[in-house]
Amino acid sequence: MEFIWAIVIGVLYAAGLYMIMRRSVVKIVLGLALLGYAANLLIFIVSHVTRGNPPLVPVGAEAPIAPYADPLPQALILTAIVIGFGVQAFTIVLFRRAYRSCGADDIDELRTTEQ
Repeated sequence: MEFIWAIVIGVLYAAGLYMIMRRSVVKIVLGLALLGYAANLLIFIVSHVTRGNPPLVPVGAEAPIAPYADPLPQALILTAIVIGFGVQAFTIVLFRRAYRSCGADDIDELRTTEQ
């Protein structure tokens, strides 16, 4: 099963990198989204998220009772989702403004306005 997840994560990274290298602004935004999804999935799979008890230490014990769920990967993924959404929203607004001022979706045409 881990091999299948590795293939899925690899395909998401490859598709995201391929779309970022395209000339269309919309494809760049979608590529950034795919890279974010791949990174979140990678963190989720590597952390071996297990179902179990909450990570609370009972009275008189020194450690939680195994198996317990590790909240750190879940918190990292939730934070990455929120930050990724903010970056995508900012990128969409930025490229929308550039499209209004230049009238083009092509990166090369946007570069001609810099000169």
